Amino acid sequence: MNKDETTKLISALQKGTVTVTFQKVNSDEIRVMPCTLNKKILEANGVSPTIEHVSPLSSQIPVWSLDKNAWRSFIMDTVLGWEVLGE
Repeated sequence: MNKDETTKLISALQKGTVTVTFQKVNSDEIRVMPCTLNKKILEANGVSPTIEHVSPLSSQIPVWSLDKNAWRSFIMDTVLGWEVLGE
């Protein structure tokens, strides 16, 4: 993914919920993860929004996984696609 696409993804994560599809590094399994960086959604899930800034130059993006109710991350080079679920 290029920097512009990464910037769009990070912006979408900060605005609402996004489903990110990526290939797990350890198992080559395809993971479909609903996730967010939206402060209101984090607070509604009892999570302190500890991540203030995510750089589009980062190779790894930390997110709150809505299906696991935990912080997770994915490597940008393994992302197969993403879709906005809501804002």
